[in-house]
Amino acid sequence: MLRSKNCSVLTLFKQFQVLRGSHARTRQLLVQQNTHRHLLIQQQIHNMGSMLCKEYKTTGKVTPKPEQATGAVGSYQSKCSTEKMSPSNVEDVEYTAPVAVCKTTDLADNEMKQLEFDEDTNILLVKQNGRFQAVGAKCTHYGAPMHTGALGQGRVRCPWHGACFNLETGDIEDFPGLDSLPCYKVDVSDGQVLVRAKHSDLAKNKRFKNMVKRDPTDERCFIVVGGGPSGAVCVEALRQEGYTGRLIFVCREDVLPYDRVKVSKAMGLKIEALQFRDEQFYKDHDIELWLGVSADQLVTASKELHCSNGYVVKYDKIYIATGCSAFKPPIPGADLQNVMTVRDFADGQKIVASITPETRVVCLGSSFIALEAAAFLVSKTASVTVVGRENVPLKAAFGEQIGARMLKLFEDNKVHMQMESGITEIIGNDDGKVVEVQLTDGSRLPCDLLIMGTGSTLNTQFMAKSGVRLNKNGSVDVTDFMESNVPDVYVGGDIANAHIYGLSQSRVNIGHYQLAQYHARIAAINMCGSVKKAESVPFFFTMVFGKGIRYAGHGAYTDVVIDGSLEDLSFIAYFINHADTVTAVASCGRDPIVAQFAELLSQGKCLGRNHIANPENRQAWTSMLKEPLPKVR
Repeated sequence: MLRSKNCSVLTLFKQFQVLRGSHARTRQLLVQQNTHRHLLIQQQIHNMGSMLCKEYKTTGKVTPKPEQATGAVGSYQSKCSTEKMSPSNVEDVEYTAPVAVCKTTDLADNEMKQLEFDEDTNILLVKQNGRFQAVGAKCTHYGAPMHTGALGQGRVRCPWHGACFNLETGDIEDFPGLDSLPCYKVDVSDGQVLVRAKHSDLAKNKRFKNMVKRDPTDERCFIVVGGGPSGAVCVEALRQEGYTGRLIFVCREDVLPYDRVKVSKAMGLKIEALQFRDEQFYKDHDIELWLGVSADQLVTASKELHCSNGYVVKYDKIYIATGCSAFKPPIPGADLQNVMTVRDFADGQKIVASITPETRVVCLGSSFIALEAAAFLVSKTASVTVVGRENVPLKAAFGEQIGARMLKLFEDNKVHMQMESGITEIIGNDDGKVVEVQLTDGSRLPCDLLIMGTGSTLNTQFMAKSGVRLNKNGSVDVTDFMESNVPDVYVGGDIANAHIYGLSQSRVNIGHYQLAQYHARIAAINMCGSVKKAESVPFFFTMVFGKGIRYAGHGAYTDVVIDGSLEDLSFIAYFINHADTVTAVASCGRDPIVAQFAELLSQGKCLGRNHIANPENRQAWTSMLKEPLPKVR
């Protein structure tokens, strides 16, 4: 069927060039297309009304339990067809006519290219194991071009932030982000690669996965506690995986779930620009939003959650991802006005409201939060000073060399860096506002706004007597299926002490945005009665002064090998442990190398010092991505 009345001549030519019939046959097709356009009004097409296909498949090696109800569970698919496109296929009203996007010889095996489908839509075409597949061309998170990412076995990984998408279905399998890629039908005929798209997917870079609604006869109640990125993914994933019972979403803040990553990077944004979904979305999918409500007590013996709004709710299963709260160290004067932290949307709004071009800002701590806040504020205030304990910022994460380059980057952008120091006292005036801070050497800095980026505490106090075991730092040990020591209590995000995919044998507590969302998806799959093991590689990213830094992996290191130029901020850093194994990779201006490393670890492969020994070609190891997956006995 023709896509629209204003389809360009070039697009029409491309659509029909594969139909090698006569002019009469072309006219006949046009008549048939118009007939179907009228029939579409009269017919009730199965499952139209969503943007989704009619086929479903449970994603990611999931094994349904025998008692699991059948139905429309899992993911949208537009599988690459193995049969020729007959005229009846071509006239499917849900799809466009086939478009010849390239020759079969234009792609080698294990190669991907971005190609034009029509004047408004690009696709990512992949050839793997002799088979062609096509999905959307841009990452659904921030729109990164996927053809510049990392091609894995049956999936593609975003070059910027590491989100992964299944090539068979377009489904998102690792994060950040919420939505999946459009997926296209692909066939090969007479040496041409032919692609067909759903009309609803044209000119779109993302799509919703199918979500079921509540069934009044399903008496179960699932609760998701925590309105951050992990909770937001979990409620959607539960509906995507076929859960039809009551679903309550408990959110401590009084605003809809939003992208917290931007709070310290772009404090002036309105909440509407940060929110994942609007209120109608949650209503449409029967997700009960409890905004401005926190969890007061968890009673696992009776499966009850006591909430701050006075309600006690009985649950069948519960997912807890309550995250962190910013920590203020016990420095004299810490309770003065204009001593702030950066964690929630309200924090950012409060900071923006308090600054003027004459404001003198001090940021305590050289963490990512403090540095991102400093980078945002330096052009909007009279001065910004960062006070850090180490000799260089980010030393624990990136080491001395990269830390020194970050120090210079901030100094070059007029941020005063007061390193190997700290604040011993915060001095206020008679109005209770901070006016100065005293440093460890006894000197004083004028200060109208003090931002503390000094760490956080885990929000798990309400579980103290629940039977869920808490570690000393407040984290919760979970299984590989995100379940705590108490059955039916699942935990994820910042508060989870979980295994990761890679070299770490013990559980780790990592507060990464990507991991928080991944935990939620795995928990939801298992809560719905299927079996899915957590196998994610930690992926971190930040942006300061227009320079994007990526980091994937985890583990102690004894050496850092730098490839490229630190001075030009175009480098790759390999973090190597005592056994000459690369535990992590960081980069700036060298995408998609970090995404490739994350994909390598996710395949169960290992990178050693010997793989990067040749300074002329330290990236030769990326060819390992195309090698067969290791056999696991």
